[in-house]
Amino acid sequence: MCLAIPMKVESIEGTTALVDAAGTRRRVNVALVDDVAVGDYLLVHAGFAIAKVDEEEARRTLDLLRQLGDATS
Repeated sequence: MCLAIPMKVESIEGTTALVDAAGTRRRVNVALVDDVAVGDYLLVHAGFAIAKVDEEEARRTLDLLRQLGDATS
């Protein structure tokens, strides 16, 4: 099973962006996604941004992932 996590772009340098989800920050490659800007939400899988998502979709997905994490604790 593969899972892509929505993460918010904090900064961009070339084809690399610093992204954040719930306080977890990562540097990811954004070369596969057009017109990435600070503040965008990206689906991130294996160190690569694979798509843009709107803020509402990102929040719903992150909330669901938190609920799943709480259920397994």
